[in-house]
Amino acid sequence: VFSTIINGFATYAKLQSTHDDDGIDRVSHLYTVTILVVFAIFVGGGQYVGTPIECTSAGQPDAAMRAYAKTYCWVRNTYYVPMRDEIPSSIERREGAQLSYYQWVPLILLFMALFFKLPYIIWRLLSGASGVDLDRIVTLTLETQLGEPGRYPEAVRQIVEYMDRWLDAHRQYHWNVLVRIRSMLSKLCCFCWGKRHGSYLSGLYLTVKLLYFINVVSWFFLLNRIMGGWFNVFGLELLTGMYYDRQWEESPYFPQVTLCDFEIRQLNNVQRWTFQCVLPINLFNEQIFSFLWFWFVFVTIITGFSSLRWVLHVVLRNSRSDFVLKYLTACGELGGEEDKRLAKRFADHYLRDDGIFVLRLIKQNSNNVVIDDLILQLWRLYKAKPLVRNGAEEVLV
Repeated sequence: VFSTIINGFATYAKLQSTHDDDGIDRVSHLYTVTILVVFAIFVGGGQYVGTPIECTSAGQPDAAMRAYAKTYCWVRNTYYVPMRDEIPSSIERREGAQLSYYQWVPLILLFMALFFKLPYIIWRLLSGASGVDLDRIVTLTLETQLGEPGRYPEAVRQIVEYMDRWLDAHRQYHWNVLVRIRSMLSKLCCFCWGKRHGSYLSGLYLTVKLLYFINVVSWFFLLNRIMGGWFNVFGLELLTGMYYDRQWEESPYFPQVTLCDFEIRQLNNVQRWTFQCVLPINLFNEQIFSFLWFWFVFVTIITGFSSLRWVLHVVLRNSRSDFVLKYLTACGELGGEEDKRLAKRFADHYLRDDGIFVLRLIKQNSNNVVIDDLILQLWRLYKAKPLVRNGAEEVLV
């Protein structure tokens, strides 16, 4: 049953990864989502199938009273006072020590899973408007590595022809004053995005990368708010305790023994009861959120570095030509300065940001042999195309 639930969720949420992004993205939208869903099912099963709370009182309550206290204290929150400390007489102080998160842990985990998946859903929905099937291209390149050697040249040719049709279909063929201004702006800054400028996919991908980073960082602040203001320092306190070799003690953030107050009306009298409750589910909650704190730090670091690397790829204008020149030089295709100038036009005016982006994505998911052959075939196809001078630039007919 458990595996059926997981497989069903994977199918519904498209957890099974495609190849239209890089491995760092999959850490967020695939592995993190899977971890969160598994934790949510585990904790939810413990809450709704097992016994999440047991309560008793020194006043020898009967079974009906204990059952009522158990239900009431689970629904209305409990509060934590260390065993050796005196229970405060002030109701306000007791309410200030309330734990209000433990009932909602499964929903919190599922909500987090949704938001970790959301950037990928946005990417899948909007990337299709670019006119190219990224998943199909990268899957074809993977099949060329695993298929029969004799079919490799034909597979590369099909990929090259597909990319060439896509690049030509979204080229700017009509030049007027407005188009020239937008073209100049797109050269001066990386924020003028559009399919006709050849920067739709790269601009969208940078936005999605930023969403991945904002999402994981935001959860530190959101969980800090939900948990009562301690989550941000939770992992640091664990590391400090490990460094000083402190004995593992009951955490005040996930106490297993808590207190619960409620009032019962008997005729015209209102009696206030204080019950002591055991929260065995907090033993698992503590381990789960300890792991999530360190996991989120890891995801934040790798997502931040990956986002910065992709930003530099798009923002730095020389990045496009350097990427192409490296592979064409390795293939022995650049004989002189004229070839290098043509190679730069090949990168800037034929491939442009989106073409380079697709090639980088293929490189992320395949090997250098495939990317060498793809760039080489695209280069030779480009050189066979007629060029016409438009203003100060040469552009494709």
